[in-house]
Amino acid sequence: MEKVHEYYQFILPLVIEAGKVMKNVVEVKTELKNNDYGDIVTQYDRQIEEVLIRKIKDRYPTHCHIAEEEMSTKDEKPNLTDEPTWIIDPIDGTANFARGIAFTCVSVGLTINKEQVLGVVLNPYLDELFTAIKGEGAFLNGTRIFTSGCKDINTSTMNYEITIARNEKYYDLYMYRFKHLIKTVAGILAMGSAVMGLCYVACGKTDAYQCDGLYPWDAAAGTLIVREAGGFVSDSSGEEFDLMNPNFLATASEELCQQYLEVEGNADEEREQCLREGKEYMP
Repeated sequence: MEKVHEYYQFILPLVIEAGKVMKNVVEVKTELKNNDYGDIVTQYDRQIEEVLIRKIKDRYPTHCHIAEEEMSTKDEKPNLTDEPTWIIDPIDGTANFARGIAFTCVSVGLTINKEQVLGVVLNPYLDELFTAIKGEGAFLNGTRIFTSGCKDINTSTMNYEITIARNEKYYDLYMYRFKHLIKTVAGILAMGSAVMGLCYVACGKTDAYQCDGLYPWDAAAGTLIVREAGGFVSDSSGEEFDLMNPNFLATASEELCQQYLEVEGNADEEREQCLREGKEYMP
């Protein structure tokens, strides 16, 4: 773990500098990405990512990286190897960032031997620095954090990125689950940043976060931070979480996760039945 501490001390000031770039932005120009989500990108996403990659390669030339904007220009899926791999989301919650909404962040995760070992997330607007090293706990601005520990779905507040449903591939999946969840949980939020959504489960501000159809950079740092804060992360199907195909359910406790999986499982069964019968989604 000595090396991981070295990597932490290396990446932390780079993430803080990236946060300063975000905070000092005056004008943001957006472009539409070529994907099914209607995602946008700004000049600052690219600028921050390029600087992070360059400085990582200068210091550790044998290390690998997986970065959002770089991968968005390639018609291929990222490949995770055993080599130290930096997984970078230069600005997560770009739509929030472009609109001046202070729920956005820089996120960097590190894997070694395909295992998540380090996560650093900074929201410069709210001065929230979330960090975790595998086996050493999770922290917010240097103070140890824990999930809420919630074990009852009926009293839980959930973060659910319903806007993913605009992708036709996920529309039915999201809408059927939403139909079941809205009748069960105490509250549902849609906050617009996967990484910050995970970090807010870690620090107890929300109790659960579920999202399908994301990418490794959306989950590499945040899921580690949740686990190190005492939370539980599962694939939303109930299978083991797969960083390279991150359909995740992150909860304050394992007991809460199982309750969410049961509700969402019932929703998925209803959806499958309607598909077999040729029915379109019905609320």
